[in-house]
Amino acid sequence: QVQLVESGGGLVQAGDSLRLSCAASGRHFSTRAMGWFRQAPGKEREFVANILWDGSVRNYADSVKGRFAISRDDAKNTVYLQMNSLKPDDTGVYYCAAARSGIRATGGASDYVYWGQGTQVTINS
Repeated sequence: QVQLVESGGGLVQAGDSLRLSCAASGRHFSTRAMGWFRQAPGKEREFVANILWDGSVRNYADSVKGRFAISRDDAKNTVYLQMNSLKPDDTGVYYCAAARSGIRATGGASDYVYWGQGTQVTINS
C-alpha cells in the first residue's frame, strides 16, 4: 500500500507562486511514476503534470506549460509541483497520484492506482 499526503495549498493572488508537496509512504516510491491532477468546482478531474521514476520524462498539460514544474526527491519520498504565474483558472483541488511500480504512466488517470486526499488551491483575481 502507498499513502500520499499533499500539502502547500492555499489562497493567493493572481501572479503569485505556490509549491505543492506530496509525501509518500510505502514501497517502491523510486520506481513509481508520479502525477498531479486537479479538479475545479463543477468540472472533471484533469491531468496537470507527471514525472517518471527517474525524472527522465516530464509531461505537462498545455494549460500549465511554462508555468508549472514537477520534480521529485526520492531520498525524501516526495514529489513537488512548483506553480508560478498562477491564474484564477488554476483554482481547484490538487491531487497527487502514484502509478504501479515500473509502469510508464502518462496523463491518464487510470494509469494511477494511489491517490492523495487533495489540497485546495484558490487564486484570486
